[in-house]
Amino acid sequence: MLKIYRLGPPTKDFIQLQQYNTWGANFDSLIGSKQKVCTLQRRNFCSTLSVDLKNRPQKLNVSSNVFPPKILDRSLVIRPKYNPFVLQKRHFSFQSTAESIAQTQSGIFKTLSESSPVEYCQKYLLYVHDLTGLPWWASIMCSTILVRAAITLPLAVYQQYILAKLENLKLDLPDIVADLKRETALAVKMFNWDERTARATYNRSLRKEWNNLIIRDNCHPFKASILLWFQIPLWISLSISFRNLVYMLPVQDIPAQLTYAELVVGGFGVIPNLTIPDTSWLFPVTLGLLNLIIIELQILSKVPNMQQKNKVQAFLTNTFRVLSVLMIPIAATVPSCLVLYWTTSSAYGLAQNIFLLSPKVKRLFKIPETAIEVKQPYKMVISNLKTKLKLL
Repeated sequence: MLKIYRLGPPTKDFIQLQQYNTWGANFDSLIGSKQKVCTLQRRNFCSTLSVDLKNRPQKLNVSSNVFPPKILDRSLVIRPKYNPFVLQKRHFSFQSTAESIAQTQSGIFKTLSESSPVEYCQKYLLYVHDLTGLPWWASIMCSTILVRAAITLPLAVYQQYILAKLENLKLDLPDIVADLKRETALAVKMFNWDERTARATYNRSLRKEWNNLIIRDNCHPFKASILLWFQIPLWISLSISFRNLVYMLPVQDIPAQLTYAELVVGGFGVIPNLTIPDTSWLFPVTLGLLNLIIIELQILSKVPNMQQKNKVQAFLTNTFRVLSVLMIPIAATVPSCLVLYWTTSSAYGLAQNIFLLSPKVKRLFKIPETAIEVKQPYKMVISNLKTKLKLL
């Protein structure tokens, strides 16, 4: 047995066989015996590496010593094979990376499928189906319309209400701006402010007055985004719920198997089986078109002189257009019940946007009238569409 005592990291005191960088036949021939002891002294601690020289060693058995030994032989100098000019290679495995991503995704889906919101949504879908006695395709559409009408419609009305109040606040700004400019000019003469100080003071005062107006009318801009904070989690929870129904999750018990059997025969038309994708691509394409129409309707419903978009708005609009197109192939790979829910939700969203364009509906929900409100919005949408088509 060869015992090599090593202390700490392999620095200049780390001694190995001279000009021999591997544990092989050269190492055995240099030693010339089956057993030899080489000891190294260190300042702090040491370890013993026991190596069998009879066979080529595969592993090093490490055992710790309490006292550093004395150096018995310095003729055996072992140096590690190291070249500072050669970078270490890190081997990339596509298979291992794909497996890691798949495990991560499965863990995320498992966590979502067992979460409380998804559990409540799944119970809601089953309750509507059992209560109405409708086939699953009709039950899915009814469940979608009910939840959108009960949650997203009030939030959409509230969003319109906040945006209208913010728009009306702009009517008070001209008088405030005129007063601030007059006070700033007076302060420049009295206190000898330079231009930078005057501009900073003016902007700070204007921002303070705007915040006071928001507090007065209780219409913080963040409240206008409350629809997204409810609609997106609801959409995700219901989507995962339909996935659970198809794959009999989170528990594959007898009720889950019965629900799966009902979904197999609960379709209609081109989607007789709601557990497999829509091979006709009718609903995926319809979904993409509905989403694109919703985006274009938001643009066409604005006054022509207000349709000028900055770079951020243009980027967001084009991003949503691309996502709407990408949803088509994605919807063609998911179960039909899921794409039916998505299509029904988008169709309801389009109808809701058209419904809330009417001034009479706005007055019905007590949304304040604004200076930019159009008296005949539907005629304006058609007119803007014709103008846009002529430009194409």
